Amino acid sequence: MAVPMQISLEEVITMLLSRVEGLAVSDENNKTRFNVVMRVLYKKGVITDEDVTESVREEHRMLKELGMMQELPGEDVVNAVAGSILQWIRGDVDVIKRAMEEYDKKLKEYAREEQSRSKIAVASSDVLHQLDRLSPPPGSSRGGGKLII
Repeated sequence: MAVPMQISLEEVITMLLSRVEGLAVSDENNKTRFNVVMRVLYKKGVITDEDVTESVREEHRMLKELGMMQELPGEDVVNAVAGSILQWIRGDVDVIKRAMEEYDKKLKEYAREEQSRSKIAVASSDVLHQLDRLSPPPGSSRGGGKLII
């Protein structure tokens, strides 16, 4: 009779993390290869700007037909997506850097807005017990609510 093998939780997590790391490296490798091939095809004239724009439209159409999108995006969205892809294929570093900086600014602005929004805090049971001790007895003319603003 075989004895079951025991593996600690730490070993399982280590195995999973190493697998995820391997997948991330593989994904980056595939992205690099894809980018190189796309740039070669673009420079040779095999792929045009119109081809990319039409392919983006086709992708959106397929996603809608598969039920993964409610409606087709407008032409402005199609052009923005195609433009972003073309910037990468062309290797337009300055434009990509500016777009990344704008994106970073928007993220920071959003984070500031989230921090400035009022938050609802829930009192701990200790605080509620203190309020109970401070509240007037039932039937008193003073209010008995525990809402703190």
